[in-house]
Amino acid sequence: MIKSPEHQLLNALDQRSRDIFRLIVDSYLNDGDPLGSRNLSRLLPHSLSPATIRNVMSDLEQLGLIYAPHISAGRLPTQIGLRFFVDAFLEVGDLPPDERSSIEAQVSAAGSSNSVESVLTEASQVLSGLSRGAGLVLATKAEGALKHIEFVRLEPTRALAVLVMQNGDVENRVINLPTGISASQLIEASNFLNAHIHGHTLSEARSELTKLSDETRQELDQLSQELVAQGLAVWSGAGTDQPARLIVRGRANLLENIHAQEDIERLRHLFDDLETKDGMIQLLDLAEAGSGVRIFIGSENKLFSLSGSSLVVAPYRDSDQRVVGALGVIGPTRLNYARIVPMVDYTAQIVSRLLR
Repeated sequence: MIKSPEHQLLNALDQRSRDIFRLIVDSYLNDGDPLGSRNLSRLLPHSLSPATIRNVMSDLEQLGLIYAPHISAGRLPTQIGLRFFVDAFLEVGDLPPDERSSIEAQVSAAGSSNSVESVLTEASQVLSGLSRGAGLVLATKAEGALKHIEFVRLEPTRALAVLVMQNGDVENRVINLPTGISASQLIEASNFLNAHIHGHTLSEARSELTKLSDETRQELDQLSQELVAQGLAVWSGAGTDQPARLIVRGRANLLENIHAQEDIERLRHLFDDLETKDGMIQLLDLAEAGSGVRIFIGSENKLFSLSGSSLVVAPYRDSDQRVVGALGVIGPTRLNYARIVPMVDYTAQIVSRLLR
């Protein structure tokens, strides 16, 4: 049996080393300050001299778990040390009843308006308020039911394809027209499509059209058939696989942890990365890769490689149990993981329930 790196590290530490390591991490998570040998000697449950503690800290440094930010300072956990702590020692309890009630009441109240946007915005706001970090929600574009499609000629070889959803949303695409197609053929193609796509999602409409018999297709001439195929193909990629928006609340909370210009630069990188299309797709991929809450620390993922931030993220699902988005908390690496993990998990459950 191959032992994981975490298991091997754990076996390398005796109880004394584990106690000292956990105290250093706990101190960092509480206030961000290094912990030295004198303070450690007062906090340890058993009596150890400062010299003995320094020897243990030296061993922990050699293992890559802690480091000294300054020559005469105490010790802080490294990113490897934080990951080891989360995997080996983190104890995640239940969310306190008052926080559960607060999350459910506020997010459910937003759901009373039957607005998905309101639910997601409130979820990010609640996470921000309770965590004192930034709450974020990645919302994908849901596949709505289609109402009708029409083609508006712009010039002899180009037209505007107008797709109208039953919820009133409208999407436009410019398409190239088959050579020689007439105005009556444009109308014929749109009428044919509308007879077969009404009430379906885009993916369902494409599937329905592929199932049509040759006899049904012969209702259209060749040019109109080409336009029908192009009329739906132009929206390939539109739907639940494309992120629509990122909702972030509580950015000001992150400013409370800024102590130097380099911290401001890290935050700038963070939000620049998050708000790119690739960044949002990657964020959703991170959540989808696991069945529950996932924790990403510092540069473990390239999305956060320049920001020095941690993310606790979970997927939320629709009535068909498909992942349709992700929500979570982002902040400095000294997040209160034990408290935030159940908070994110419960919020994702509430949002999923309201989307059913």
